[in-house]
Amino acid sequence: MWISPSPGLPHPRHIHGEGADGLAKWILEQKKVLITDTTMRDAHQSLLATRVRTYDLLKIAEPTSHLAADLFSLEMWGGATFDVSMRFLKECPWQRLHKLSEAIPNVLFQMLLRGSNAVGYTNYADNVVERFVEEAAHSGIDIFRVFDSLNWTTGMKVAMEAVRKQGKICEAAICYTGDINDPKRDKYPLEYYVGMAKELEKMGAHILAIKDMAGLLKPLAASRLIKALKSEVGIPIHLHTHDTSGNGGAMLLMACQAGVDIVDAALSSISGLTSQPNLNALVAALKGSEWDTGLNEENLQKLANYWETVRDYYAPFESGLKSGTAEVYHHEIPGGQYSNYKPQVAGLGLLDRWEECKEMYHRVNLLFGDIVKVTPSSKVVGDMAMFLVKNNMDVDDVYIKGDDLTFPESVVGMFKGMIGQPYQGFPRELQRIILKGEEPITCRPGELIEPADFDEERLKAEAKVGRPVDDKGLISYILYPHVFPEFDKHRQEYSDTSVIPTPIFFYGLEPGQETAIDIEPGKTLIIKLNAIGRVHPDGTRHIFFELNGDARQVIVRDQTAITDEVSREKADKGNSLHIGAPMPGKVLKVNVKPGDGVSAGDVLMVTEAMKMETNVKAKEDGKIAQVKFKEGDKIEKDDLLIVLA
Repeated sequence: MWISPSPGLPHPRHIHGEGADGLAKWILEQKKVLITDTTMRDAHQSLLATRVRTYDLLKIAEPTSHLAADLFSLEMWGGATFDVSMRFLKECPWQRLHKLSEAIPNVLFQMLLRGSNAVGYTNYADNVVERFVEEAAHSGIDIFRVFDSLNWTTGMKVAMEAVRKQGKICEAAICYTGDINDPKRDKYPLEYYVGMAKELEKMGAHILAIKDMAGLLKPLAASRLIKALKSEVGIPIHLHTHDTSGNGGAMLLMACQAGVDIVDAALSSISGLTSQPNLNALVAALKGSEWDTGLNEENLQKLANYWETVRDYYAPFESGLKSGTAEVYHHEIPGGQYSNYKPQVAGLGLLDRWEECKEMYHRVNLLFGDIVKVTPSSKVVGDMAMFLVKNNMDVDDVYIKGDDLTFPESVVGMFKGMIGQPYQGFPRELQRIILKGEEPITCRPGELIEPADFDEERLKAEAKVGRPVDDKGLISYILYPHVFPEFDKHRQEYSDTSVIPTPIFFYGLEPGQETAIDIEPGKTLIIKLNAIGRVHPDGTRHIFFELNGDARQVIVRDQTAITDEVSREKADKGNSLHIGAPMPGKVLKVNVKPGDGVSAGDVLMVTEAMKMETNVKAKEDGKIAQVKFKEGDKIEKDDLLIVLA
């Protein structure tokens, strides 16, 4: 039986034709505030950017469809979920969406779309963005929240048109930064946001979103902003924020009083801090008022109780933030990035300099001209901040030593114009230093990127993974050409590990412990770990276990038992023929081999550290004598990577 999400909703979940315009009209006619529950996706910012597994989502999916049927929508998908799903959880994001869509057929599904960046960190060809939107729409996404990381509306055009072409709801977002009530922060005044809102409405947005990704929108500013927008645009307004400061609940209440139509919140047990404000508390606060949400408090508490239990499994991935902090108004790190930034800092060996890294984030933002900071632009600021701290430099050193520095590739790409154009442009001299004489682009990057040849890309993907690749796998490969093959390799070697209970997936079994794994309906594996053998000279162990009562054993490699005692040669900084590693990490791609001729500026190797890619370039013309590392090798700072003849 079809369960209607809300009384009066003019259409079922899957919207086609003119349904999107009808929905916008219906929203404006409501006498209550509608709520999007972000728990399924964005609330997990408190759990290291959506590391929550499909196993736990599916357990609560069907109850959510019944207990929270009056929600406006569920935030299901976005850049972090797509990446993290494959990279860390070894799960297929498309399968996750499909399974959840089947379990929750009665509530709108919403996703975050980074304009021309889709769900990646760089620009893609227009036909890739269009193909991604088409696949996502067919897989169950109803509302696409489209934004540009620099608020460059030109960069949103292709994605917005692709959404409308699929007959889905186009929710165009304005990213909020600065403070409209602070006269000293005059780069982004109220008029800036009103002007952008009018432009997005003309571009065909069904809903206008305010994306307050760092939680910088203060309560009084929210009231002023919402009132101004309601008086100037005729489409519904949907407000998204993070509660890092602790002011999120108060801000949403004032936004409701000012006339906002929809707000984002998270179930109480997984709300607050870098997540969204408390949904349960907001519903209780508005009950009996003219903004009453109509949601059932007891039902929401049952859902919150589930997540309270599940959250314990993810304790090691928490951001470490113990309470709300007004410090966010200074460093302006987005909530979705904060929980990633600290592990990245730790991964570079800088955890003892965490406070310095946060302050450097603030300084780099000002160095860049006070830009809008949300993925991927926020990642660029974070990459630059870590780069400077790791190399014991300050922002002033960029101007002094910049000509001799190898900047992270994300920084070079942004200043080249590859993720769009910031409001009022980049600082000219800084742009010259970072690009080292290379001319930036001023047009939309998609105009310069050749349309993807999907047949050719499919052949490349199939060559990488050694098997046929379907349409969704093809899109995953194009968006993440390095991550998808690793994910597929895991799937081929271990099958679908998303069915393993979460405590076992993260922490393993103890000797004598037993678990049940449902690999498909009606088929359950009972696994009991009996004993773990001693470490063999080659670093392997015998594992003794039972599978459905039958004794089994398998040999596995103990990664902790092997240490790399090889002494690594370091690059001689005084030798112009030595090319060293700018950062610790791993080799992502090797573009040259001994004997190849190279010119100054050629990219010889691409390295990666915590998702931060760096191009290692030739500083002068020459010939390759030695390549010391291969793809996948781990490297330390200043390791000798390449020797020129």
